[in-house]
Amino acid sequence: MAIQTKHKKRGSTLTLILMLVVLVGLVVAIIFWPVEAKAAAMPTTTEQEDVEATTLVRTGDIAPDFTVKMTSGDKVTLSSLRGKVVLVTFWATWCPPCRQELAHMQEGVIDQFAGSDLVVLPISRGETRATVESFIHKMGYTFPVGIDENKSIYLKYATNYIPRAFVIDKKGRVVYNAAGYDEVIAREINEAIAAALR
Repeated sequence: MAIQTKHKKRGSTLTLILMLVVLVGLVVAIIFWPVEAKAAAMPTTTEQEDVEATTLVRTGDIAPDFTVKMTSGDKVTLSSLRGKVVLVTFWATWCPPCRQELAHMQEGVIDQFAGSDLVVLPISRGETRATVESFIHKMGYTFPVGIDENKSIYLKYATNYIPRAFVIDKKGRVVYNAAGYDEVIAREINEAIAAALR
């Protein structure tokens, strides 16, 4: 009997110690995890400086002209669109934020501004026509996209980072630009488009 009681006490003590270790671990995780997650979500000063350094076209600049071949077979020249507001976005099929932006494009931009003087030019950067068309078909997108296989158009606007968005007013001037994509940028793009259409 005495031996069984001793084993029960030892087992209870080990269980108690294990529970305390787990509890302390949870408390530490709760205290420190949000800080680390917040820090990871916010770009560092160095990253922001790098985005700035790789941006070649800024708000207020005249947008560099280009001609892009669309998946529809049409060719579009930016300067021929004067008098319209143009949203130019650079993206790639492998880029998660780009995929978010494209998923929002039809309903959040094209449909929202239907009937207005807005032209949307999503341009694939550095990928083949076959890759882009396969992706567009797979995702069920019906809007045409441009193909910039050798990055010649992209390199007029930036040297690194996608997605990139440029809202261009009716006079050909950039009124908004952003690198990356999230709900804030999506809202800012739509606000810039709406302001340029007025």
